[in-house]
Amino acid sequence: MQIHFHGAAQTVTGSQHLLDVNGHRLLLDCGLFQGRRKEMYKRNRSFAFDPLKVDAVILSHAHIDHSGNLPHLVKNGYAGPIYATDPTRDLADVMLRDSGHIHESDVHYLNKRRAKKDLPPVEPLYTIEDAAQVKQYFEVIEYGQPFEPIPGVIAQLVDAGHILGSASVNLEIEEKGRSLQLWFSGDIGRCNLPLIPDPVTPHDVDYMIMECTYGDRPHPDPDAGYEELRLVVERTINRGGKVIVPSFAVGRTQELVYCLHQMIDKGEIPAVPVFVDSPLAVNVTDVFKRHKDFFDREAQEFIQNDSHRAALGFELMTYIRSVEDSKALNRMDDPMIIISASGMAETGRILHHLRHNIEDRRNTVLIVSWQAPHTLGRRLVEGEKKIKIFGEVFDREAEVVQVRGFSAHAGQDFLVQYALGTADTLRKLFLVHGEERSAHALMEKLAEQGMDEVYFPELHSMVEI
Repeated sequence: MQIHFHGAAQTVTGSQHLLDVNGHRLLLDCGLFQGRRKEMYKRNRSFAFDPLKVDAVILSHAHIDHSGNLPHLVKNGYAGPIYATDPTRDLADVMLRDSGHIHESDVHYLNKRRAKKDLPPVEPLYTIEDAAQVKQYFEVIEYGQPFEPIPGVIAQLVDAGHILGSASVNLEIEEKGRSLQLWFSGDIGRCNLPLIPDPVTPHDVDYMIMECTYGDRPHPDPDAGYEELRLVVERTINRGGKVIVPSFAVGRTQELVYCLHQMIDKGEIPAVPVFVDSPLAVNVTDVFKRHKDFFDREAQEFIQNDSHRAALGFELMTYIRSVEDSKALNRMDDPMIIISASGMAETGRILHHLRHNIEDRRNTVLIVSWQAPHTLGRRLVEGEKKIKIFGEVFDREAEVVQVRGFSAHAGQDFLVQYALGTADTLRKLFLVHGEERSAHALMEKLAEQGMDEVYFPELHSMVEI
């Protein structure tokens, strides 16, 4: 048996791990590499394997860095099954179509510039239509349901606790008269997150491929994040301001809506209108509503006892789809909460809300996720006073607050606990989906606990088991 690490190897995006077992090939995730434009274009367009020779795909969850290159895989001839949970199938369909739209728009803009230089046009990695083709290949698998993706491999999906429908993959492998158990973590969530059940942890595993995104740091408790959010909203509304939240469309937006619903119901914050202004986030929320049976026990009980019989809908909650309704928000002066994409404030409708509200000291820009270097979100977190939006410079007068308790990734402490859960049987641990600093910090922590068969494989490397 061979494991080929073709993505999310010594980086955090582009998850692709190819297993060669019994002469068959099983691909774990098919994510989009995200980074510098030229490198991103080259990596995503060229697979390190032949799509026609892949027999099956198992998708851990719908985030683009795990699912985003499926349209290109299908476009290049793959026609086998894509195994995933029901919410993952529906979320991936929404997100892949949105990704196709982004690829089309980016290439349209790029080709205008190329034409001025008499350069030939380039094709998008894939289109909306290409993305729409993927859904027909999904095969829905329930948590705990055994299935055989390729001969000699019995797989089970268990809840990874990361986003709705996310899964870790447990593989029981029979090859050449020997048996072994391989566990692929996918992205590991956290305990006590809003809406999402706690992660299922591994045991009795021989080999494990495990993410290490935050291997170098713990996270604040989600309850602390809830309280920070409450305090920020309360003081902003009390001074007559708006709370403007750049937020990722999948997971984070829904968690925020659920928390705000709870706060308003309990009288913990003033009752003000809440708007979600992102077509993708609205479509994703519709998927969440269809799959509320995947919510955790606390959310299920909340729905049963809530007068609205909903976690993500209440009378003060409005989901915005049209451009006209989005523009209307910036003509209103009353206190309100606006949650809009993108999560790092680089593109989308959030830029218009920031442009109209950044110079009013009554307002707050609330940052609820990690911000990549050189993004507008990072510049806001770092306290810059002059902010450029659409080429125009604004004086940043609004308060900027970062709340760190909402990360959907496990922190260092839980990653250590996760790995140690199978320490008695584990022969080798392969760390993926993390930068060098995170991986080495986690390796040191695990070594302190006696786990020293821990590896950080390079891109396109292969190990034989």
